[in-house]
Amino acid sequence: MYTLPDRFEFLSDAWIDEARQKGAKVIELNPAAEDLSDPTLRRIAPTLILDATEEMTVLKEEIFGPILPVLTYDSIDDAIAYVRNHPHPLTLYYFGQDEAEERLVLDQTVSGGVTVNDCITHALAKSLPFGGIGHSGMGAYGGEAGFLTFSHARSIYRQGKSPEAELALRPPFTPAFQASLTEAIKSR
Repeated sequence: MYTLPDRFEFLSDAWIDEARQKGAKVIELNPAAEDLSDPTLRRIAPTLILDATEEMTVLKEEIFGPILPVLTYDSIDDAIAYVRNHPHPLTLYYFGQDEAEERLVLDQTVSGGVTVNDCITHALAKSLPFGGIGHSGMGAYGGEAGFLTFSHARSIYRQGKSPEAELALRPPFTPAFQASLTEAIKSR
């Protein structure tokens, strides 16, 4: 069973009930038949939601809990189109042995992170950055990427003290300065 942290109270049976009421098939995975009725425990069984539709909250919000909407597709292009036509996910999981298909999925989608043939483990690798993009967040956490995300390198520029120094970057420019400025712009 999964115990919801306090900050995830919004994830509740309400999302599952809504999906059920809107026609989804809900499969609760509770093989030990644990009693989950005590709301103070905030426990929820892993739950599959089949036949989910765009009107359901489980397809509108990021889910931080054991609810898994399962969507079917006829071709890998359909699956890629679905991902591309929605906000960038925090994580993308690809399962398969076809290396060309894997490459296609990776090249044609955008996500915060990717795990191939597994779930969640990319977030546990301390050497890999973890974080979202766009709707699912900005920045990366973990390792050097996390240090850079939470650090701020403050730029400090101090103009030289000679009277000519402040005039060097103002027009009219000398031909030599114009040539170096043109080169600097071209190299970008």
